[in-house]
Amino acid sequence: MNANMSDTVIGNARLVLADRVIEQGWVAIAGGRIVELGEGAAPAGGLDAGGDLLMPGLVELHTDHLEAHFVPRPKVYWDPVAAVISYDGQLATAGITTVLDSLRVWSEEGAEGVDGQANLLAEAIAIARDGGLLRSDHFLHLRCEVPMPTVVEEARQLAGRPDVRLMSLMDHTPGQRQFRDEGKLRDYYRGKSGGKTDAELDVMFARRFAYQQAHAAPNMRDIVALAKTHDVPLASHDDTTEENVADAIKDGIAVAEFPTTMEAARGLHQAGISILMGAPNVVRGGSHSGNIAAVDLAREGLLDILSSDYVPSSLLMGALQLPQRVPSIDLAAAVRTVTKAPADAVGLLDRGEIALGKRADLIRVHVVGQLSVVRSVWREGLRVA
Repeated sequence: MNANMSDTVIGNARLVLADRVIEQGWVAIAGGRIVELGEGAAPAGGLDAGGDLLMPGLVELHTDHLEAHFVPRPKVYWDPVAAVISYDGQLATAGITTVLDSLRVWSEEGAEGVDGQANLLAEAIAIARDGGLLRSDHFLHLRCEVPMPTVVEEARQLAGRPDVRLMSLMDHTPGQRQFRDEGKLRDYYRGKSGGKTDAELDVMFARRFAYQQAHAAPNMRDIVALAKTHDVPLASHDDTTEENVADAIKDGIAVAEFPTTMEAARGLHQAGISILMGAPNVVRGGSHSGNIAAVDLAREGLLDILSSDYVPSSLLMGALQLPQRVPSIDLAAAVRTVTKAPADAVGLLDRGEIALGKRADLIRVHVVGQLSVVRSVWREGLRVA
């Protein structure tokens, strides 16, 4: 190795590559990129990883956890830039070096306080990024609730931003997709902070039925067209039936988020659509909504990507637990679900694996039994956590 080319050498590590694990290896970083890697002892003068895992930084496509920092209590709104910085710190210390911040692109009367705040939060992320205040690399994921009357207008205000990397098509009308069992949706809203009464839910659900009948079909066409105009990949959400799968294929969907049935997952997989499931589903051993378990899809070869969804630390936990729960999946394959696969799905081809020329987004992970902790995080070769 040419020591003059290297800013940093990390040695004595278990290197998790895209296709295998090097039990003792080292990585050299220069100019924010991986310039060399090898097996055995590292060149003199490097950092000692102490035999810990050295993995690519995690890539997160769907987390709405920013909401918990922006509205930490019902009707309590935190400073949006401060909320972004706090949220970013939690992501980085969980090993997430690239994140698509999932913003709700719709407004709904009487719904939760973060609805209708996508522009505000997008601007707060930009301010924090431009000020050099963020540890992770942030992009945007626009979550579009297609039955809502103003969703197309609100999506159009954001879709042309250069940091938009994904748009998802959602429909949470009671009685379908994730909440085919309307009672599950009622339980969800009752359990939220400041939970709603059944009378309030009756009004909300009736309004949502009316919105779907009036707006869903034309809004779906317009949002698909908007994404194609701006060359933004599309995600479907909670596919359940063969009809949902057919719609996903017709709309050119790249990623299917949280399919709820084995039937839908098989159809999506056959169509070449990447399947994303929640890491909390893996960690908890099943879906909190009573839908298909992620490990059941993994056993069928139908799981491509994991997302932390609402618990940032679950992304690493879920990946490390996959080989234990599904023995046919080795460590390298499990780590791909939270690194290379999500990066590739949204065109971030410069990251997601430990390979020559890729970004030096790296995490050092110490594992003890079933537990793990992120000890160090590098983004483009700079230590950020």
